[in-house]
Amino acid sequence: MSPEKAQAYWKENITTILKLLVVWFIVSFGCGIIFINELNAIEISGVKLGFWFAQQGAIYVFVILIFVYVKAMTKIDEKYGVDE
Repeated sequence: MSPEKAQAYWKENITTILKLLVVWFIVSFGCGIIFINELNAIEISGVKLGFWFAQQGAIYVFVILIFVYVKAMTKIDEKYGVDE
């Protein structure tokens, strides 16, 4: 792989990671701490939504983001010819 192509590969990889980290930050810190009062106005099955995000929602989103990352990196690897 040429140095230019390798640099483009890593730039796309880091960009993907940063986007996913921003989503995780918004869900875990934003929904679990900052917007908790607004979200607590919504109840689902007797559980306040802000509490749910703080206790379980952020973990579910993190697991989903792992699968999104795997899918995104598979596409990037195929694009740059470094897939297995």
